[in-house]
Amino acid sequence: MKKITQSAPLASALATLIMVSFQAVAGDSGFSLTTGVDYSSGKYGGTQSTDILYIPLTGSYETGRWVYKLTVPYVRITGPGNVVQGGIVVGTAKATRTAKAGLGDVVAGATYNLYRETGSNPFLVDLTGKVKFGTADEKKGLGTGANDYSAQVDMYKTAGMFTALGTVGYKVMGDAPGLKLDNVFFGSVGGVYKITQQTSGGLILDLRQKVTPTGAAQREVTAFVSHKLNQDWKAQGYWVDGFSHASPDWGAGAMLTRVF
Repeated sequence: MKKITQSAPLASALATLIMVSFQAVAGDSGFSLTTGVDYSSGKYGGTQSTDILYIPLTGSYETGRWVYKLTVPYVRITGPGNVVQGGIVVGTAKATRTAKAGLGDVVAGATYNLYRETGSNPFLVDLTGKVKFGTADEKKGLGTGANDYSAQVDMYKTAGMFTALGTVGYKVMGDAPGLKLDNVFFGSVGGVYKITQQTSGGLILDLRQKVTPTGAAQREVTAFVSHKLNQDWKAQGYWVDGFSHASPDWGAGAMLTRVF
C-alpha cells in the first residue's frame, strides 16, 4: 500500500466560484462558457513545493430549473513527483523536481433548483450531482485514474446588497490500484457583497474531511472580485490561502465567462 495523504488544490474553490458566477450571470435559459487560469503552490506536508497550473474550459447549459455543466481541464504539475491532480500525495518525494502536463480529470455535473423565492431578497436552494472521471494520465502522475462521485446542496440568501451562501456535500472517492481513499463530507460558507451594479466581491471558506486516518482536513479561504463587463461577459479574479497540509499554501486565478 502506498503512503497517501489528502490535500486540496484550488479545484474546490474554483468550482464554487464558477457556481457563483453562473448564479450571477445566468438566470435565463441558455449556454455559457467559462475559462481561466488557476495556479497554486504548496508543500503538502513535505519539504519541497508542488506547483499546479490548472486551465479549465467549462460549458454550462441552463433550461428551466436545470443547469448542466461539463469541465475539461489542462493541468501541469511541477514538483517532487508525489502529488497528483486533486492534491493527493502518493508515495515518497523524489530529489529531482519534474514537470508533467496533459489532460486533467473531466468533471460532469447537473444542478436542479429545488426552491427559489421571488422578490428583491430571494432564497435559493440547489441540488447538484457530479462525476469526476479519471481521465488524467495515472502513469504520468496527473491523477489517480479513478472516478469520484459527489452530491451537494447549495443555498443562497440575499439581503439587500449582500448574499450569503453555503454548501454541504458528500464525496465518494474512487479507488485506484494501490490507493484506498475514504469517502468524505465537505462544505463551504461565505458571502458576496454587491459593490456596484457591475462589481461584487466576497469570501468563501472551504472545508473537507481527511480521506485517510493519517491525512489532514482541508481548510482554505478564497477572496474574490467579480465584474460584469457587459450583458454577455463577466470577469473574476481570486486569491486563496490554505491553513492545513491538505491545502495549497497559496493560490490565485482568473476566469472569464461568456453568456450566449
